[in-house]
Amino acid sequence: MNEAHRFLRSRRSVRRFTSQPVARDTLFCILETATYAPSAHHRQHWRFVVLETSEAKTRLADAMGAEFERDLTDDGLNLADVHAQVARSRNRILGAPVAIVLCFDSSAGDDYADETRQRAEWLMGAQSVALAGLQFLQAVHAEDLGGVWTCGPLFAPEAVRRALKIPSRWEPQALILIGHPAQIPAPRPRKPVEEVTVFL
Repeated sequence: MNEAHRFLRSRRSVRRFTSQPVARDTLFCILETATYAPSAHHRQHWRFVVLETSEAKTRLADAMGAEFERDLTDDGLNLADVHAQVARSRNRILGAPVAIVLCFDSSAGDDYADETRQRAEWLMGAQSVALAGLQFLQAVHAEDLGGVWTCGPLFAPEAVRRALKIPSRWEPQALILIGHPAQIPAPRPRKPVEEVTVFL
């Protein structure tokens, strides 16, 4: 295994950060590297909403927290557990020096008359955005920073749009939190290649 493979395998999902800010030029470099991800038809469907201020992160945490609390309550969780989970989510957002809402610009793809091809076109765009998210996380890792991908915006897209005044055609897909790691987790076990692969 060469050094490039070792580097790729050494990335971790970091959820705890120091208070040290992320330099703007470093952040810009990470974002630019993310745009080198492959995309369907080379349409570059990704859009990034960068939250650096406490005010912006608080607006997002409040909006997502209200939706999360409602969903957990509807699921029948007791009030103490609901409040604990919402508080943990909120603290993670507010505790990260930078939060990135990764969005999918749904206007970037082609339009088809039939539902099957239109669904495939949408899925190709969503896959392209996910690839940019992975590229972003690897660029974060290359800067000796930590990051974690979370899917909360998928459960509250309208609340995220309203809180951040995101254009209606931008579909929130993920929330990536980044910063200087306060703690780097140990590697988690992976399924063996033989278990997840078929050779024909």
